[in-house]
Amino acid sequence: MDKIAITGIGIVSPSGINKRQFWANIKSGRSFVKEITRFDASKYPSHIAGQIDELNKYSNISERLLKKIDAFSHMALIASELALQDAGIDIKNEDPNLVGIFLGNAIGGWLYAETELRDLYIEGREGVSPYMASAWFPAAPQGQVSIYYGIKGFSKTVVADRAGSLMALGYGAKVLNKNKLNMILAGGMEAPVSPYALLCCNTYGALSKNNSQPQEAYKPFDKKRDGFVIGEGAGIVVMESVQRASKRGVKPLAYISGYSTSCDGIDRINCASDGVELARAIKLALADAKTNIDEIDYISLDGAAINLWDDSELQAIKSIFGARTKDIPMSCPKSMFGNLLGASGAVDMITTILAMEHSLVPVTLNLDEPSMKGFNYITKEAKEYKIDKALVISRGRGGINSVLVVEK
Repeated sequence: MDKIAITGIGIVSPSGINKRQFWANIKSGRSFVKEITRFDASKYPSHIAGQIDELNKYSNISERLLKKIDAFSHMALIASELALQDAGIDIKNEDPNLVGIFLGNAIGGWLYAETELRDLYIEGREGVSPYMASAWFPAAPQGQVSIYYGIKGFSKTVVADRAGSLMALGYGAKVLNKNKLNMILAGGMEAPVSPYALLCCNTYGALSKNNSQPQEAYKPFDKKRDGFVIGEGAGIVVMESVQRASKRGVKPLAYISGYSTSCDGIDRINCASDGVELARAIKLALADAKTNIDEIDYISLDGAAINLWDDSELQAIKSIFGARTKDIPMSCPKSMFGNLLGASGAVDMITTILAMEHSLVPVTLNLDEPSMKGFNYITKEAKEYKIDKALVISRGRGGINSVLVVEK
């Protein structure tokens, strides 16, 4: 694959909104997981999350539009605007037919949906907003970003559980390689901190129940892990060809140089225990990037904090990198703010790009006693490393594997 330039970053997360605030909190290793206070969640098995407070403070979206959309679309609009500003792009000067939107998420916009369904049963059909149908479904953010900016080019929404946004990034990069579009807004968003969405996430069977110690609950790769913690947010980047970025006089923040995906295909929920298909996806992504294992300087881990998923991920890495696993720094920064489900891969890539820029590998929080030894886990505090090439891994239920190679 020809390299694709990342020229703008937009981040909306519990650790901060905009890349400067986000990185300041990530490099400090602070946890932003806390008890859910937005509604009474005390009866849920897991009632902790990474939450975003006062979203409206960072938004120029009109009240009229906010009444028509769910929080996950709101986050997507803020992240898109931040990404375009960061890239120095005025969308009015673009050919709308040559701009695309590639976004991923897992569950859709349930705050809006459950509110309207409640009104349906209390007030009857007259109580339901006419915007209900267009507010909750997974492709709603793509539609709202398209309408807001007048974007009309080839676009896609990817729904692939936690792997959705990394797949959207990979898919977008492949489309740009075919010269179908001039630029793409790509990434993902998720807003699972609402009563029904939280119920769905709890029945997912993978959430930590360590409610008494929220900041210590998400412990990927640790012997005492008991699942991940959900989070909300959005990560969106501007992608364009290297030639176009050069013509605009813009220095890319990073490049996407390789991508691959695979599926274990053994269970509708669980991944395979051997990590073979994930290893194949890693191998194919490296080949796509024309990169060998000795050139990878950092690995951003999926880190579901579930025995089967964590162990198979490490087995896959070990099978590809062999003895190098004790040297390559690897971490799961999402342990600081929660797993953003369908948005997690995009946020992981953004974190990796910032780590490259600052030559600093962020930590995996709460990793006190690794369940598998022989890996260079970065814990306790961020460490200085020169990162020229990195691997980002994102996985989803049913054994979906998605791998991206990012270059400085």
